[in-house]
Amino acid sequence: MLYDVNTPSEYLTELDEDWRKEKLMELRSILLGYKFTEGIRYKMLSYADDRGVVFQLNAQKNYVALYVGDASKVDPDGELLKGIDHGKGCLRFKKTTSLAETKIEAFIKNAVDKWKKGGDIDC
Repeated sequence: MLYDVNTPSEYLTELDEDWRKEKLMELRSILLGYKFTEGIRYKMLSYADDRGVVFQLNAQKNYVALYVGDASKVDPDGELLKGIDHGKGCLRFKKTTSLAETKIEAFIKNAVDKWKKGGDIDC
C-alpha cells in the first residue's frame, strides 16, 4: 500500500496497528542499526547513505516488502533467503513468516557489506 506521506514518522503513523506494522518495525530496527538515513522515496520508507538508497521497506496488503536491488547478487546460492518468499529484488514477509526463523539479518549484513565495499547489488 502506498501512503501519501512526506516523512518516516508520518508513514509509521499511517500504518494500521496489526502484524504488518510489527514485522515492518522489526525490519526497520535492523536497518537502522546500520546508521542509514531513513527517508521516504516512492511513498515507502527508504534507507540510504551518501551513495544512494540501499533498501526500501513497505507494508503491503498481504505482506511486508523489503526491497533490495538484486537479491541474487547479495545471496548467490540462496542460502540466506531460505524460508523467505522473494523475487528478484523484493523479499516478502507474510503474516506466518517468523523473522527469527529466517536469516534476514545475515542477508541484510551481507548486502550492507557489499554495498560499503562498492560492490554491485543493484538490479
